[in-house]
Amino acid sequence: MVSTSDFKKGRKILYDNAPYMVIDFTHVKPGKGGAYVRTKMKNMITGLMHEVTFHSGEKFEDPGLEYKDMQYLYNEGPLYHFMDLDSFEQVSLNKNQIEEALDYLKEQSIYNALYFQNKLIAIAAPMFMELKVTDAPPGVKGNTAQGGATKPVTLETGFVIHAPLFVEEGDILKIDTRTGDYIERIK
Repeated sequence: MVSTSDFKKGRKILYDNAPYMVIDFTHVKPGKGGAYVRTKMKNMITGLMHEVTFHSGEKFEDPGLEYKDMQYLYNEGPLYHFMDLDSFEQVSLNKNQIEEALDYLKEQSIYNALYFQNKLIAIAAPMFMELKVTDAPPGVKGNTAQGGATKPVTLETGFVIHAPLFVEEGDILKIDTRTGDYIERIK
């Protein structure tokens, strides 16, 4: 059981028979009456945000989420095909179900799948990915006085990021998938 006193950002609870993630919360103790917790939550299945107020000390079930490793196989029209690495079962997902990992889909790469009641609800990319640069315009020196100039480069997945001027086509870059930022060039 999860109490409102255990709330923290990222905590997952079962609310209205659906898994929710706590995005933000505030404990409020008014001068009169009992304390309460004002909470902003995200439904992990639909992606909708809700603001709900709970009595202090209210308890919730753990949603019983399960995580599995899945390998991305290929894209066929609107469907993206993944394979469970334990059972070798193949699962097809639409664009909405993999929205968070869409910019980082690379064939044969391993992704983290989130299951709720034996139903796949989301796919997440690894924290860092190494992706090849497919298009990098030449960098023009002298555009900045600070030396921190960047240019837009296109990665093998079609995702465009800003990278330093020295990055060239064919380079492999390490990318932080949480922010979409360039980390380093891999030799």
